[in-house]
Amino acid sequence: MSPQSNELQGVALVTGAAQGIGKAIALRLAADGFAVAVNDLPQNAALLSEVVQAIRDLGVEALACIADVSIDEEVKNMIAQVVGHFPTGRLDVMVANAGVAKWSTVVDTTADQWDRVMEVNARGTFLCYKYAAMQMIKQGHGGRIIGAASICAKKGVPSLGAYSASKFAIRGLTQTAAQELGPHGITCNTYAPGGIDTAMLGRLASGSAASTGGTAANYFQAVRISIYHR
Repeated sequence: MSPQSNELQGVALVTGAAQGIGKAIALRLAADGFAVAVNDLPQNAALLSEVVQAIRDLGVEALACIADVSIDEEVKNMIAQVVGHFPTGRLDVMVANAGVAKWSTVVDTTADQWDRVMEVNARGTFLCYKYAAMQMIKQGHGGRIIGAASICAKKGVPSLGAYSASKFAIRGLTQTAAQELGPHGITCNTYAPGGIDTAMLGRLASGSAASTGGTAANYFQAVRISIYHR
């Protein structure tokens, strides 16, 4: 895959793409010549429609996929929807970006809060990897799978126990998937942002001493390297 050609680079799917990092990644992929499917939850449908229009304004096709990445059947159907929509009948890049966080100490975190973070972040990433990999193996042309880790995947952060644990899980999953899928020509990597000026961090910061760092667009370079590097 090369960003130099004006021809269609392939088909990419970005989850959690209605805003923040996911939106920035989707728009950059479109600018690089990918047809892009963007995913988010039903409550973000209006924002997702805006992203679809912004992608089409760049001259490439886009598709909105409403699905909860923590639900097996919805992820499976989402992959089928993407493959069926675009003329190439392929999925070339999966960016499993969707994630949630809960600002709470280990003592104060409820089991339900823990489960939701793990369901979206760890289980959701696993399901996206699984069904994207199955499609890419079927295609026989390799592919790129990229997950959202975090600085919290390298060192636990106070009051972000569930989030940190979920991101450590994504690192381990990605390292395993890279070894298993490499023989099929499928690369698996993560990007690991620190504090980014997004809506999610804004919600966390409103009740804590957290502060925002870089912008979402700044982190696309790590994703770009994962896509184009052979």
